[in-house]
Amino acid sequence: MDLVPTQQDVVNLLRTTGALRTGHFEYPNGLHCNEYLQVALAMRYYQHAKVLSVGLSRLFRANPEIRAIIPELSIVTPATGGLPVAYGVCEALRAHQVYWAEEEEPGQPLRFRQYLEQVKGEKVVLVDDILRTGRKLGELKALVESNGAQVVAIGVIIYQPTPDTKDFGPLPLYYLAKLDAMYYRDAACCDLCQQGVPLERIRV
Repeated sequence: MDLVPTQQDVVNLLRTTGALRTGHFEYPNGLHCNEYLQVALAMRYYQHAKVLSVGLSRLFRANPEIRAIIPELSIVTPATGGLPVAYGVCEALRAHQVYWAEEEEPGQPLRFRQYLEQVKGEKVVLVDDILRTGRKLGELKALVESNGAQVVAIGVIIYQPTPDTKDFGPLPLYYLAKLDAMYYRDAACCDLCQQGVPLERIRV
């Protein structure tokens, strides 16, 4: 496999590890979908985690502006799904550091732990395992910038946009594969419901 795996390489890896499943799924926000992805199921295996993290790091390194600031670059992620990605990317790039934001309680705003804060002007790359709606990455970007740091790019293993995916404007967005799943806003308009395909509800 090349240092930057192809879209098909990534999809095959996800399917063989059970990370990508086809069926009839309902997300906590009510959306119905024909595919479910849990990248953590692939990241359980060191060799797969390395392939995906190194591949994503290579996309960052191909950007000359990011390549020039790698020695002082911080890799920041929302816990917990993005942590393996962040550490893998940091190791592959030889970037400066990794840290993360988390929810004190489910549904609460993201926050950094005590004594963990950005240096004004610090250059930051945000990473996560997957970007669907972009809610957490958008919240993390706002948090980082409110402390005076500068987000220079976003990177995820998988980009699986929904009808409500956040637009990050001109900020560079890197991903190894894009999955175009079929989404339905509720059971009333879901073709899978009409066909009687068994439904599986996704837990947070």
